[in-house]
Amino acid sequence: MNAHRPSIGSLMIFALALTLGGYFTFAAVQGDYGVFRRVQINAEAEALIAERDRLRAELAELQNRTLRLSDAYLDLDLLDEQLRDVLGYVRADELVIR
Repeated sequence: MNAHRPSIGSLMIFALALTLGGYFTFAAVQGDYGVFRRVQINAEAEALIAERDRLRAELAELQNRTLRLSDAYLDLDLLDEQLRDVLGYVRADELVIR
């Protein structure tokens, strides 16, 4: 009986294909555009979206307070609160507890 053995050329082609397949699989998982990088980018995006929302809320609060202290719309209660907070003013009939 004559057993048929694969030639060296076909073994080299198989080894090259296996090596390239392993490389591309590694790059698809670990590379700059791989699965792990994609997960990291998504986590960073969620953190940035949360920070953006927090800053939008802070901006809206500051815009509201600025409007309430402007000449066009003067909120006397807010002005009184700011005056007491910044300058430390107290009316004569008030008792301060610290």
